[in-house]
Amino acid sequence: MPVSYLRALSESKRTRRANIHLGVSLAFVAGAINAGGFLAVLQYTSHMSGIVSSVADNLVLGNLTALAAGVASVAAFVSGAAYSTILINWGRHHRMHSAYAYPLFWEALLLLAFGLLGNSLEDHRALFTPLTVLLLCFIMGLQNAIITKISNAEIRTTHMTGIVTDIGIELGKLVYINLGRESARYRPVRTDWRRLGLLLSLLAAFCLGGTAGAVGFHNAGYVTTLPLAAFLVLLAIVPLMDDARTRTRLFLRYRIHGRVHGRTRTGQPPLS
Repeated sequence: MPVSYLRALSESKRTRRANIHLGVSLAFVAGAINAGGFLAVLQYTSHMSGIVSSVADNLVLGNLTALAAGVASVAAFVSGAAYSTILINWGRHHRMHSAYAYPLFWEALLLLAFGLLGNSLEDHRALFTPLTVLLLCFIMGLQNAIITKISNAEIRTTHMTGIVTDIGIELGKLVYINLGRESARYRPVRTDWRRLGLLLSLLAAFCLGGTAGAVGFHNAGYVTTLPLAAFLVLLAIVPLMDDARTRTRLFLRYRIHGRVHGRTRTGQPPLS
């Protein structure tokens, strides 16, 4: 991929095209994590609707262990979204190129942690399964907050309920029969083809990622996290390197300025 394209994907200056391409990429990753995570811990971790419903069910049934697990999963998802927001706002306030890339890098590191936990999961399932569920929920919250803030809530990547609903809305507009001419009182119903294309792309990417994740975890196990983490690093690396170069230049300039200023104050000739 060209460096300029990778820079545009996750840098702080955004375009709608970059938002869509990043959203589709992250939908693929979310589908892979969700499907692979299910094979690992027998639980989907990207959508909170089912987990919140299970909290209500277990509260009524008095199943306190499952109730605590559900509450902890929701809290982990919320914490991931909150941490992502903190990183993004900190980057914005410091005018960093990597305001959005830094959370992606964190997601890559946490995915690697998931892969490492997997090695212990088989031998100590009772201990590490709950930790793995919480980690995956945290990752999903982290990722969903990234693309939500980037796109001003236009794009979601970790759950498809809203995506499928919006596809249905646009298809309903498509088959609607307009009986009148456009006027001040009557506006014909029209399909937003650009939005429909985006929604279908997100759904297809999530399904493709889910298939790839399921195949990978079924055949190769937790090593499947390595290409996913590498892909996230690829999405984030250029803005991170831009900031690293900027900081290095500022540091060297500060050191040189300090040495010149110090020699001038002591009466020594400045550095040439």
